[in-house]
Amino acid sequence: MPDVPELSPAVRAALAAGRPVVALESTIISHGLPRPANLTAARSFEQLLTEAGVTPATIAVIDGVPLAGLDDAGLERIALDDSVVKVSSRDLGLAMAGKRTAGTTVAATAVLAAKAGIRVFATGGLGGVHRGFAESADESADLTALSRTPITVVSAGVKSILDIPATLERLETLGVAVAGYRTNRFPGFYLTDSGQDLDWRLDTPEEIAAVMAARDLLGDESALLIGNPLPPDKQLDPELHDRVLAEALAAAETAGIRGKAVTPFLLDHVQRATDGASVLVNLEVARGNITLAGQIAAAWASRGPRP
Repeated sequence: MPDVPELSPAVRAALAAGRPVVALESTIISHGLPRPANLTAARSFEQLLTEAGVTPATIAVIDGVPLAGLDDAGLERIALDDSVVKVSSRDLGLAMAGKRTAGTTVAATAVLAAKAGIRVFATGGLGGVHRGFAESADESADLTALSRTPITVVSAGVKSILDIPATLERLETLGVAVAGYRTNRFPGFYLTDSGQDLDWRLDTPEEIAAVMAARDLLGDESALLIGNPLPPDKQLDPELHDRVLAEALAAAETAGIRGKAVTPFLLDHVQRATDGASVLVNLEVARGNITLAGQIAAAWASRGPRP
C-alpha cells in the first residue's frame, strides 16, 4: 500500500535521521495570497527553514496524491494552476479518489502532517467560530481536527474577522491546549493583541519542546496551539483594522453572504480596503510563525530519539 501522505526524499530522510521538520499548509499559497507573488512567497517560506537547518514539508494534494514535501514544480502547480481547490480534512478522501489537486487547510494539513510523523506545523491564523454563531452555527473544522490531532501548531491566533472569545471557549471545550509565546495575551492575527487573556505563557522553544514531551507521556491526542503575536510595529494599524472590519461585516450582511463564503468575502474586502496592506501583514505573520516553528522543531529534535 502507498504511504499517505507520500513523503518527499528530503522529508523522509530528515524524519528517519531525527532531524527537524516543519509542516507548512498550502492554502495560503493556493487561495490566501495573490498571484504570482504567492509562488515567490511559497519559495521564501521554505527558504526560511532550509537556511535554519530545518526541512520544510509543504503539504498538498497533487493529482489525488497527498504529499508532504513538494518539489518546485509542485509549488508552481499549487500556486498558479486555476483548477486547484481547497480541501479540509473531511475532503481528503474525495480529493484522492477524484484525483484532484488541492491546497490543504489547517485541518487537512494537521491530519496529514501527524500521519507522516511530523510534530510541528506553522500556519498563519486558524479558522474558528464565526460571528453570529447563534444564528448560523458556523465553525471551522480546524478546531475539531486539532482536538484529535497530536501536533504542535504555531499560529498568530485566529483570523480577527472571527469571534475570538467564542473560539477560545471552543478550544477549551475541545481540549486543545493554548499557550502564548512570550505573552499572556492571545494574538489577533492582523493585530498583536486580540484583547483576550491566556492562562499559559512559554518563553523559549525549549520550554515548548518540554511541554510536547510531557504531553507524550500523558498520551495526549490533541494539539498544542502556540499563539505567536506579531511585533506591534508590524501589525495592521488597529484603527484602520477596526474600521475596515466593521465595513466588511456590514457589506457581508447587506450582500446576504453566509456560511463558508463569509471568510473569503471578508478577507477580500479587507485586502481591497487596506490597499493591500493586509497582504503584507499576512506575509509577516507567516514568516514569524515559520521561524518560530523551525526553532521549536530544532529544540524537539535536540531532545533525541523517543520510543
